[in-house]
Amino acid sequence: MHENEITDETCSIYRARGHDNGEVCSAMNVCRNCNPGEACYVPDEYLVYGVDEYDTVVGEEAMMQELYQRGPLACGIAVPQALDDYTGGIYCDDTGDMEIVHDVSIVGYGVEEGQPYWLVRNSWGTHWGEDGFFRVCRGQNNIAIESDCSWATPKDTWTNPVWHQTTEAEKNDPNNDTTVYPFPQPEYVPNVEKALEKIADEPSKGCGCRVEEAVFKNGEVKHTPYPWEVYDVTDLPANVDWRNMNGKNYLSWNKNQHIPQYCGSCWSQGSTSAIADRFNIAFENELASPVGISAQMVVNCYAGGSCNGGNPAQVYEFAMSEGLVHASCMNYIAYNDVENSCAAIDVCRDCTWPPPPPGESGIEGCTAITDNTRYYVSEYYNVRGADQMKAALQDGPISCGVHVTENFELNYDGGIYSEDVKFLLLNHEISVTGYGITEDGQEYWIGRNSWGTYWGDYGFFYMNMYENNLGIERNCLAGTPSFTKPSANEFTQ
Repeated sequence: MHENEITDETCSIYRARGHDNGEVCSAMNVCRNCNPGEACYVPDEYLVYGVDEYDTVVGEEAMMQELYQRGPLACGIAVPQALDDYTGGIYCDDTGDMEIVHDVSIVGYGVEEGQPYWLVRNSWGTHWGEDGFFRVCRGQNNIAIESDCSWATPKDTWTNPVWHQTTEAEKNDPNNDTTVYPFPQPEYVPNVEKALEKIADEPSKGCGCRVEEAVFKNGEVKHTPYPWEVYDVTDLPANVDWRNMNGKNYLSWNKNQHIPQYCGSCWSQGSTSAIADRFNIAFENELASPVGISAQMVVNCYAGGSCNGGNPAQVYEFAMSEGLVHASCMNYIAYNDVENSCAAIDVCRDCTWPPPPPGESGIEGCTAITDNTRYYVSEYYNVRGADQMKAALQDGPISCGVHVTENFELNYDGGIYSEDVKFLLLNHEISVTGYGITEDGQEYWIGRNSWGTYWGDYGFFYMNMYENNLGIERNCLAGTPSFTKPSANEFTQ
């Protein structure tokens, strides 16, 4: 990372593959983008990051100093069987296992009832341990955690963002993936009745990844007053930005729906982003890490559509009836589930050693995780027009349809966007995370897209309010987060 440029997850998503089982170090695997029915390609430019200084650190006192002064450490550890089965508390191994086989991140330290501990972040999903974290005895080199650690300081890429300019050699790297992935993608259709149902619900061809009008099948479910009945529009703040509300960022991480191959899942991405953000707000941003909701699980369950497009309103209905899962439950693969439809293993899974050989899925080494946290909504409703949107945004982000034009998709790179479209046709779902006003009085929406951080302003955009705004105020949706599954009588208005 000191010697090379590193990209983020929206450039190169985690695929659980390495150079020895199916992936190669190519320009496209550093950063990629994909269009429907074509081979993927390397973007012309993308954001990069790097490490400035780095070194090793060992021993309790030195590790505490490094953590306090500059931040988390990467440390090797042994993994006794009891750690595999860890569910909570301060873990103190009594087997003496010191064989380092795994790496973790130490993010802090503390003392509980006289017992010093390290606070450790694992990479086994939030269904493991204490929401993906664990605590281990400090000061005893338990599981060798104090014997092999590394630290690094990041290069300053935030004062002036660093963009990699793609060369012709990188675009034509012989190791690049030249596969032409099928689109529309094949879907899971077990019987004739299901096939007819899918045809009836399928978005019109040519309308993109979202139905033109997102409609709840069973109507709105709203038990409490609408936000615009609670807030007087004349009293609302002039600026709302959930990326920075009183110094806190409540948003989940950005996404790229088009990698590792093209998938028209905007209907799932925009809605799950807005719902996840509202959970972060409900938790008052006090979780160990932000909530992120799996868009792939929604696609696997055909909860409104597939990679061929869908209806975002049905995501909210599914969130009420079945609940959504954390992004660490089901990684995004941008592909339809053609083997099953919402089977337990395609909702939340964990996989074991060994890694699968090239060309094999390795699914036989995976098991369903049925004891996972579900994220529900207790209400969902329509939001239309600027006043309703402003009021709804007091409670958190909302998802909205927009008419994506070629100019918006290919040329937007910042500023407040405005375009006059004669015939609006909502074909894309995004999340609106706030609004604002310039010094000269121009009002705008803050939108979050799902096309990666190399698009727009770190994946965000600013849209003119009231007119010439690609229909962003016409068809929006919102939900109220719930930590428990709504009762049967809450499923009706």
